[in-house]
Parts: sequence; C-alpha cells; structure tokens
Amino acid sequence: MFASWMSLVFDATRLGLETARLGYEVQTVMTLRLLKLARGGKAAEREARRMVSEKGFAAAETAMILATGGSAKKAVRRVRSRVGNNRRRLSR
Repeated sequence: MFASWMSLVFDATRLGLETARLGYEVQTVMTLRLLKLARGGKAAEREARRMVSEKGFAAAETAMILATGGSAKKAVRRVRSRVGNNRRRLSR
C-alpha cells in the first residue's frame, strides 16, 4: 500500500515538473513571437495568423486527448512537443 501511495506522489510530482517546464517554454515562445511581431511586415502577419489558428487546434487536440481517456501527462507532453517546434522555428 505504501509503495502504491509513493508511486502516486512521484507521478504527481513528475506531472507538476513537466507542467512547470511547459510554462517556461511557453514564455520563451511568447517572447520570440512578440519580437517577430514587433519587426512587422509580411512575416509578422503570417505569424499572427499562425498563432491564432494554432491556439484553436491545440485546444481541440488537448480536449480530444483527455476526452478519449488520455492522461494529463500525455496532453502536457503533446503540447510541449508543439511548443518546442515553435521555439525551434522562431529561433532561426
């Protein structure tokens, strides 16, 4: 019984750390996007459109993961993957 309780605590801690890491990565992407938007031009317009469309898609995808019985860990991992892709793309 103690082992299963400890496993639950460790899983919750891992999820908390993953979520905190996601928060940091999201702030990085927000900063990179704001810099791109501040430069203006066609690239900024494309980024603004992309940003808005990605929000809706990400929300729907996350809802689908959770609605079909996926775990919060899986949802966070998926969102972190997308955020990481954006960070790499915006850092070029």
